Amino acid sequence: MNLVQRVEHWGDTHHPQWLDIVRILLGAFLCYKGVDFLMNMGTMLSLITNKMSFGSFSSMLMSNYIAFAHILGGILLILGVLTRFACLIQIPILLGAIFFVNTDLYRPFSAVLLPIGVLLLLICFLVLGNGKLSFLKTRDD
Repeated sequence: MNLVQRVEHWGDTHHPQWLDIVRILLGAFLCYKGVDFLMNMGTMLSLITNKMSFGSFSSMLMSNYIAFAHILGGILLILGVLTRFACLIQIPILLGAIFFVNTDLYRPFSAVLLPIGVLLLLICFLVLGNGKLSFLKTRDD
């Protein structure tokens, strides 16, 4: 058994049921943020252009990736289908949000704690997997 299979097996056997509710809520939050990003695409484009020196096409491509990855990843997390894949497509977005967008950690009401919490939850579900409350059951069920 290689390392990935051992991590998947451990995650499938050590998954409490309350984490499924957290996974569903995280998916709903990511869907909400994806729709919010689509509704405010101009603001997100200006933020990406100001913080990073990309061309207009790269900025547009990145902003569309962020919005649709949040929506797709959120739906997959809610359903419990391809949970690890959904977490993998979200992690680079959250790392970018932490390191490039929310750089003012020492402000009184810093917005960096929310992306850090979401990133930690995504890493948790990357290891643990989908759990019992999922649309598709795992092999061990």
